[in-house]
Amino acid sequence: MKINFENASFKDFENIPGLDPFAWAELWSEYFDYKTQRGQMNYRFEAQTGCGPEISLKVPGITQRDFISLVSNDYLGFTQHPKVKAAAIAGIEKYGSGAGASPAIGGHYDYHTELEMKIAAFFNREAALTFTTGYTANSASIQALLKKEDLAILDMAVHASVQEGCFLTNTKSFPHNDLDALERVLKMSKNKYRTRMVIIDGVYSQDGDLAPLDKIIQLTKHYGAYLLVDDAHGTGVIGKTGRGVIELYDLFKEVDIITGTFSKTFAHIGGYVVADPKLVNFLKFQSRQHIFSATATPASACISTAIDLVDQEPHWMEKLQQNVTYLKSGLLSLGLDVGKSRSAIIPVMIGNSNKNAEVCHLLLKAGVYANQINYPAVSRKDARIRMSVMATHEFDQLDKVLNAWEWVIKTAGLKQMLR
Repeated sequence: MKINFENASFKDFENIPGLDPFAWAELWSEYFDYKTQRGQMNYRFEAQTGCGPEISLKVPGITQRDFISLVSNDYLGFTQHPKVKAAAIAGIEKYGSGAGASPAIGGHYDYHTELEMKIAAFFNREAALTFTTGYTANSASIQALLKKEDLAILDMAVHASVQEGCFLTNTKSFPHNDLDALERVLKMSKNKYRTRMVIIDGVYSQDGDLAPLDKIIQLTKHYGAYLLVDDAHGTGVIGKTGRGVIELYDLFKEVDIITGTFSKTFAHIGGYVVADPKLVNFLKFQSRQHIFSATATPASACISTAIDLVDQEPHWMEKLQQNVTYLKSGLLSLGLDVGKSRSAIIPVMIGNSNKNAEVCHLLLKAGVYANQINYPAVSRKDARIRMSVMATHEFDQLDKVLNAWEWVIKTAGLKQMLR
């Protein structure tokens, strides 16, 4: 089996006909070495410091160790907040290092109850269920709610966890934020399925743009479907008090199911589902990944503190917005295409995967750590460098990022690609 490594993507190795998994791994190793030798495998660098505006990294072929970090979703910088760290330590001191069991048979503690109550109240609702990852909050819940008689209607840009959650049900997708296409699917599917659920993100992880939630809710309700919104990247970033896109449109009571993660604004790991109390109670005993997984460790007691800090210290959100505006304005002044971003995620559109990898490697040489995003995470023509801004970035650090981009534009010959 021969694969053209120059134009290949990760997806080409998912299921190679005529070969077994060990042969897949052998071919993957050849591809990995090919890309690494060309500075195009800019993934899984070993970090030697925690989340922050700067990071110490081991990057093969680059002697520099300290970089401006634009890869962390710790938007408000709470992973380093003294109160959050103290709460994690206190949780371990009180309960130990692990929960010891799954929730139904001994692994449900009072800190889990407190967390469920707090995240529900954060979204002005009565009930919530927590998971050990944000990924399973989506995949596990959807698998429990939608079966072969049902239909999931997905924005094409939803997260992989949503797509995995739909393996047990029927799916139809509509182009990203295309309301006409969504309405066509809703019309054509009416009365053909037992349950129909529209599933969208609030803020989209690759483009950083927002869902037109008010219009999507109108369509969904008009055609008798339910709506699930994953606002992992909007929480703590969008809305007057950080309640995300749902707050921006003041639609807390209209969204049927809210999902998200604790691994971004809330500074730890885990996920949540916020919904009607009866639906939440159903998921407690029907979501397989919840029932059969050990619960979150006592260190997760720190999440409740992070939730409180969103309201107690709003200056972090204010600083984040200042940083977003500063960096975005600077990138635009250089002629770079940042798409339709309206969040703390700022992409720079490159359009070619190999050129994208080259740009990413040049940024590393210039002391900037950002993510190269290629197919299949985005379409082949939409390869981009993705940057995540934090409240703890200072303007002088963002100036270094802009200076690096100015150098990369000249070095990589990007002038012909500028807006």
